[in-house]
Amino acid sequence: MAQVGKKRNPIKLFHHMAIDVSDMEKSIDFYRKLLGYKLTERHAASEVEAIPVELAFLRIHENHHDLVLSHTPGKKYRLPNQQDNIEGTTLHHHIAWECQDRDAWLEMLDRVNEMDLEIIRGPVVHSPYDPRGDGSWGENESFYVFDPDGHRLEIFCDMASIDDDGTFRSFEGNRIEEAKVIEI
Repeated sequence: MAQVGKKRNPIKLFHHMAIDVSDMEKSIDFYRKLLGYKLTERHAASEVEAIPVELAFLRIHENHHDLVLSHTPGKKYRLPNQQDNIEGTTLHHHIAWECQDRDAWLEMLDRVNEMDLEIIRGPVVHSPYDPRGDGSWGENESFYVFDPDGHRLEIFCDMASIDDDGTFRSFEGNRIEEAKVIEI
């Protein structure tokens, strides 16, 4: 039974999570071996000024990324099996939701503004290839806000996919020939 006056939910799906890791090499190896992830891209901390952490983008199939690993250089990580009280724990970096399309993304941007939430980053086009891009990675358009507990939330649209030969394909279906994944 259809609900009268029910608006379309602009969110398409929960898409990915970015987790903070203490050892990037060990974590990439772990997710490759356990879950079969492939490495799309890897970037040094501050490669883009607004991103002071090292990032690795991992995927299972054709999405640019399904999991992001983040590592903060110089941070002293406290792992679950350690008994001492070292500053800093391994946590997530952000949680991301994909919108149905760009119009739905703009609806979410309006909702954030109506809620008077501070946009902590964005709106931004994550791309070194798109002329509107900020030089960062993921080939999508997004913005970030904090929830009441300080969890960073990403709301995005229009993420690239990966062709079988490892070439990026924009959300519009155009191949980005200069953009190739690390692992096919």
